[in-house]
Amino acid sequence: MKRICSIYRSLKKNEMYLYVLKSDALERVPETLLAAFGKPHHAFDLVLSPERKLSREDIDVVLENLEKQGYHLQMPPAEDEYIEHLPEELLRRNDPM
Repeated sequence: MKRICSIYRSLKKNEMYLYVLKSDALERVPETLLAAFGKPHHAFDLVLSPERKLSREDIDVVLENLEKQGYHLQMPPAEDEYIEHLPEELLRRNDPM
């Protein structure tokens, strides 16, 4: 099943996205979620199908959420995913002798 989806980004929280069916727009998204999400900024539209790969989300979960609840909320990655792993010599550079 193919679905045309509109994706909105949150202006309140970096890397938080809201997926909705383009035909429904934001009408099925609860007001409490919209209040927490902030004013949605339309990022782009996308055709979703079970064969499509998404970088940070499971396509089956996204499609199921769109069907059942009318939206899918993509949360930002955990903060530890931002940590860059540095070579040991750089990590110890400021250690006392």
